Amino acid sequence: MNGGRSHETARDVMSTGAECIGAHETLDRAAQLMRSNGVGALPVCGPGDRVTGIITDRDIVVKCVAAGHDPARVTAGELATGLVWVTADTSVQEALARMEEHQIKRLPVMEGDRIVGMISEADLARNLPDDQLAEFVHRVYAQD
Repeated sequence: MNGGRSHETARDVMSTGAECIGAHETLDRAAQLMRSNGVGALPVCGPGDRVTGIITDRDIVVKCVAAGHDPARVTAGELATGLVWVTADTSVQEALARMEEHQIKRLPVMEGDRIVGMISEADLARNLPDDQLAEFVHRVYAQD
């Protein structure tokens, strides 16, 4: 567990520097940002940089490309899914519970109206004991 350090809050396990994509930006631009940042999801921001949803690489492939739509014409705002998030001070246990409840693998971390980080499976793998990680993976992936 990272040198014995206690991971009690979302802030302790999140990755910082989550970059938003504007709701007006196209999905091809979203894909380019994901590639350049090495991420599989981006928060979608509307007016005033308020996070309004999230878009994943899978969303782009399944809901746009495989459905026969042009990613150069569909905007991130059109495809963004509802926003499930936690505050930076939320306990790791509560963050895991939210992810399990909503069957999501990435969770934005917010302070006020601003995104301050994202919790992904990679963050959990780096910071959770193996048994806790295995239980999370089982609960998220086992349900169809």
